[in-house]
This record gives sequence, C-alpha cells and structure tokens, in this order.
Amino acid sequence: MLLARHIIFTLGLLSLLSACGFQLRGSGGSALPESWYDMYLVTGNPNSELSREIESSLAANGVNWVAQKKANYLIKVGAESFTQRNLSLNAQARAADFELTLSTYFTVVDPQGKEIIEKSQLSVLRQMENDPRNVVGKAEETRILRSEMRSELVRKIIRRIAFFAASTQ
Repeated sequence: MLLARHIIFTLGLLSLLSACGFQLRGSGGSALPESWYDMYLVTGNPNSELSREIESSLAANGVNWVAQKKANYLIKVGAESFTQRNLSLNAQARAADFELTLSTYFTVVDPQGKEIIEKSQLSVLRQMENDPRNVVGKAEETRILRSEMRSELVRKIIRRIAFFAASTQ
C-alpha cells in the first residue's frame, strides 16, 4: 500500500514537472532549423577541448558533421584564450582575488566563402578567491572553472548560431 502511494506520488510529480515545461539543459529538441544540420568545423586544433565540445554539443542538437564540400555551413573557430589577472591583494601583498577570462572568436560561412555570421569574439568571465596556502586546491579549482567556462562559451556559440538561423527562416 505504501509502495503504491509512493509510485503514484512520483508519477504525479513527474507529470507536473513535464506539464510546466521543465526539461534538463541540453536535452531538448534541436535549436537549429533542418537546413543547418550539415556543417563542417574549421579550427586550428581539431583535437582541442573546445573543438570537441563544440562538435559534441552541436551533434546533440541534430548537427551532422560532414565533409567540407558537402556542408551547408562552415563554422570557423579560433583558439581559446585563457587569461588570469589579479583583482585585489591581501595584507601580505599576494593576490586575494583573480579574474579568469576565456575567449575565442567564431564565424559562420557558406560553402562559397560568404560570411553568414560576422566574425565575433565571445568571452566568459569568472572571479575566484585565492588562498595562497592551498596552491594545489586552487589549481584544481581553476581547472574546473576553466572547463565550466568552456562549456558556457560553447553554449554562447550555439545560441548565436540558433538565433541567427531562426531569424533567417
């Protein structure tokens, strides 16, 4: 009896969540029109983490990565640039806060080489407190933040492409 109530409660909760439009980030339908499904990625380093994340995120949105000659659009992505600068100093004249910046540029061109989306630079900023006594922990925190920033940068690229693609339909 208690198990049956628990199952009914869980099913009711799930139906309420789906009725309100809830869905996990990145699990929805394609953000791109069908004419944008065949793409080719042009990058200086195809094995970089940024390139791999762009490929997997767009593939999750229905994009087929095809040969350059068969592609409807080419996405050109520059190398990612990561900078870290001091924001403030503590009493011992050591960095107390850092500003982390991850940026890249991208453009979208058609097979004839005409720029569809002009070259744009995208950046993601984060602030991080520094503990000079925990160097290893801060290095790991920086690595994790950089990975999160890269994911946000990829989402920004996808949103720009999706917005442009939707506006041309």
